[in-house]
Amino acid sequence: MPLLRSVLPKKRFVHALLTAVLLLASALTVTTTAAAPAAAAESATTSLTFFDLPAAGGVALKANLITPTAAGSHPAIIFISSWGLNDAEYLAQASTLAAAGYVVLSYTTRGFWGSGGTIDTAGPADIQDVSTVIDWVLAHTAADPGRIGVGGVSYGAGIGLIASGHDARIKAVVAISAWTDLIDSLYANQTRHPQAAYLLKFTAELLGHPSDEFEAILDDYFANTNVDGIKSWGDIRSAASYLAAIKANNPAILIANAYGDSLFEPNQLVSFFGQLTGPKRLEFAPGDHAIPELTGLLGLPNHVWTSTRRWFDQFLAGIDTGVDDEPVVLRIRNTDDTIESYANWAAVSGSTTRFYLGSPVLNSGTLGTTASTGWSAAVYTGLDTIADAGVVLLSNGLEALTGTPPTAWLPAVNRINGAVWTSSTLGSGAAIRGIANLHLTVKPDKSTGTVVAYLYDTDSLGTGKLITHIPYTWTNATAGRSLTIDTPLPATAWDLPAGHKLSLVIDTADPLYFDANGIGNAITLTGGWVDLPRR
Repeated sequence: MPLLRSVLPKKRFVHALLTAVLLLASALTVTTTAAAPAAAAESATTSLTFFDLPAAGGVALKANLITPTAAGSHPAIIFISSWGLNDAEYLAQASTLAAAGYVVLSYTTRGFWGSGGTIDTAGPADIQDVSTVIDWVLAHTAADPGRIGVGGVSYGAGIGLIASGHDARIKAVVAISAWTDLIDSLYANQTRHPQAAYLLKFTAELLGHPSDEFEAILDDYFANTNVDGIKSWGDIRSAASYLAAIKANNPAILIANAYGDSLFEPNQLVSFFGQLTGPKRLEFAPGDHAIPELTGLLGLPNHVWTSTRRWFDQFLAGIDTGVDDEPVVLRIRNTDDTIESYANWAAVSGSTTRFYLGSPVLNSGTLGTTASTGWSAAVYTGLDTIADAGVVLLSNGLEALTGTPPTAWLPAVNRINGAVWTSSTLGSGAAIRGIANLHLTVKPDKSTGTVVAYLYDTDSLGTGKLITHIPYTWTNATAGRSLTIDTPLPATAWDLPAGHKLSLVIDTADPLYFDANGIGNAITLTGGWVDLPRR
């Protein structure tokens, strides 16, 4: 890619600039993190030290270290850099934690920035590096071998989770914007996510050294070939594959993600969390990938990093913060920062209301509580409608800043390329909590195809705010024969105001996804319903 090659010489400047910004944030930490919970009296620390840490294969990992100066052993935290970032990413948080009595080492994963080797994408070399870093910390600092934690955002979160199944010395994990099932992230409902994949590819080529394997995997992904090989590659890089080992090692695991994460949708985390048997906590907040925690990386007060501090204090420092009394914490969307806590995920949804798709007229119908049969509605492929999930990171990311998710004026949805069902006014509103489920019966005229379903909160003027959405692709249907689609929609927590309506839009294209449609194909909908989880 000539464009990327022309940009690569600028890496050193960008690296220096990023490091300078994060160093400044670290210097400001003393004043900007005053809202963090007091766990212990602040103590003096060493200066930040930047160095090369030797790893397997002759690779040197760029790292930094800050430690308390007080005598005695200390709990230790290993921070693992995010995709495309470096060990300067956590300087603000590392300084605060060191002042609270922690040995803190952050490192740049192999293949990125100045670290040697090639990008392993959370593969075996990356997991071995975590153990190597722990070895180094125990050999060169006053770290207590019985109180080791790992943490990270995105890439670092996924590596940390996997490593906790390989190294029993890890007693606590903080996984922020993590994935647990990479195959689900790549092929949810057999639908590929090109925006996310292009972003990862661009970042890797701009700021790192991609391996031949990584390049080949992405080439196959975009070409939709070698699917079994890609899934095998992804299986090795998924914490869910090591669940038994993680449970055996029994680390305390905090997972914090955004509902609208356009790289790693939340249901895989719900499933993984539900199977853990040790100390655990699951947090969801409005936003997109790595957005809710972003300000905390600059040392500003931030709820994700407050939870991080409480988690490490509880399970490494032995301070009772009460964090383990709140296993599931939901920050409710479409509210003024309402927060709810639950004993487990099953307690999130108190009941379910089924809304049936009614007989449509010109592809407009009603969502009602009475079953409706004997109707059909054809949507034609090839063009998108105004109903879509937006741009990776940006559209859902803005919700964390403005409170407004992707919106669409539903009367303008093209009824040739989509269909809309809307409920009557919900006089008392609806507290939507958990995972909605969609059931559709379709009759495609081709063996392959894709539909995308969007659930909206619709006001009296027809403006819909996106609550959740899901794509679904089939590859071996029989043309002209009915096909049943049953799929969960991504988990959410949304308060639909009194007087608003619930709307379901079905179309066949979205900029976030590759679809399996041709141009002008007909997909005929013949029935369905949505099961809406409510508090």
